[in-house]
Amino acid sequence: MTVKVVNRSGGALPAYATALSAGMDVRAFLESPVVLKPLERAMIPTGLYLEIPAGYEVQVRPRSGLAAKKGITVLNAPGTIDADYRGEVKVILVNLSDEPFTVENGERIAQLVLARHESIEWESVEELASTERGEGGFGSTGRQ
Repeated sequence: MTVKVVNRSGGALPAYATALSAGMDVRAFLESPVVLKPLERAMIPTGLYLEIPAGYEVQVRPRSGLAAKKGITVLNAPGTIDADYRGEVKVILVNLSDEPFTVENGERIAQLVLARHESIEWESVEELASTERGEGGFGSTGRQ
């Protein structure tokens, strides 16, 4: 699928690391490094602007290596970029470690995943069809 992009970062466009990767790494576009103290969050610009086709979203997800090795993740994971948004793509990073982390210009900070979605048309009813689970919520299916 083709997605139109404006790249003001001057760097490479997001790309798949392997032929079967679902997400493309996206990079920080910074005039100067950003230091995230423990539990601090910041919106990191990418310099990218997208024209996503109707019926699709781009999800912003954490990079597993950055999360596992440094405790850095995407705060609202997955973040959603809607098809009608035309502003700059920014990534909300949070430092969940106990050490400061410096985000450098050009550093891979997140992944972008294109996902199809459906729109909901609500149908008001008086009751819902029953299921074996019923109203059982969190933890109701047990632990095995």
